[in-house]
Amino acid sequence: MKVRAAVLEEFGQPLVVQEIELAEPRAGEALVRLEACGVCHTDLYSASGADPTGYTDCVLGHEGAGVVEKVGPDATLVAPGDHVVTLFAPECGECLHCLDPRTNRCVAIRDQQGLGFLPDGTARFSRNGKDIRHFMGTSTFAEYTVVPEIALAKVNPDAPLAACAPFACGLSTGMGAALYTARVTPGSTCVVFGCGLVGLGAVIGCRLAGADRIVAVDLSEARLQEARRHGATDTRLAADDLVDWIRGETDGFGADFTFEATGNVRVMQQAVEAAREAWGLATMIGVAGKGETLDVVPRLLITGRRVTGSSFGGVKGRSQVPELVDRWLGGEFDAEALVTNRILLDEVNEAFDAMERQEGIRTVITSFA
Repeated sequence: MKVRAAVLEEFGQPLVVQEIELAEPRAGEALVRLEACGVCHTDLYSASGADPTGYTDCVLGHEGAGVVEKVGPDATLVAPGDHVVTLFAPECGECLHCLDPRTNRCVAIRDQQGLGFLPDGTARFSRNGKDIRHFMGTSTFAEYTVVPEIALAKVNPDAPLAACAPFACGLSTGMGAALYTARVTPGSTCVVFGCGLVGLGAVIGCRLAGADRIVAVDLSEARLQEARRHGATDTRLAADDLVDWIRGETDGFGADFTFEATGNVRVMQQAVEAAREAWGLATMIGVAGKGETLDVVPRLLITGRRVTGSSFGGVKGRSQVPELVDRWLGGEFDAEALVTNRILLDEVNEAFDAMERQEGIRTVITSFA
């Protein structure tokens, strides 16, 4: 079938929205009609050429929500008509990692996914007989896409799909970092560095976990205002002396939990230093630039601080994304407020520009025609 899609043809150049071919789903795959797709910084990162694992030509996009139109042979996890969220972090439910509650790092299809192919080592997109590769196993900057069924989370059909899209990456990543990776405890003090979608998700997660004090840090007053809206009790503009301020606010010891959601290694260092002596946990969510390293003074660790990373917030996609969506529908937080702009597929490059200017929280493509 012919579909319109945004194709990365050359690093550092605008995506090209064009008509390409999409083949039928094969064994264990599903054809999804996209209703919404968030424009995430990871898409911009790959398009820029900064990602050392990036490749062209490919259809970008990974923060999608839509409706299953058709399934291939042996597909049993989803059916036509199901409302789904795409998962760049799949959940096969059978591999060693899926069976272990300590991680969400499914290994079932990782190798081929990293190369831009579906599990059988082939692509479903093509143009003039030449393959166009997939991105993060999902490729959601398109009218339709074909996805492995283990990379789809079936969600409540009552949930508006435009607000479901951020659960495919940014929102779940932030919430999960607090709820599943760090496991924030009731009555604790938390500091969240960076208040984009991921950071706001962490603020929400800390609130849902029962944190007593949630300090949000950002360079933007507008984003700090959003953080208060979603549960922050305190806000601070980013500054070099922030660690001293946090220690001063916590009897000199630091916060129980800190979260870094900027990808800036200097901010990561602040998150480590601001964690409480004896038991503080600093969780790294942001993706640093190629070749960058995080310097940690060993004494900070010897005295009890811990540092961990969080991929997709530790969320097991098929199992836990539907639970997060249900909590939204139950009124525990406002996912729709995080969608600050809705655009056409043809406007995706303008969305990248707005992202670099740090405008809004999440732009979502809601029209692909």
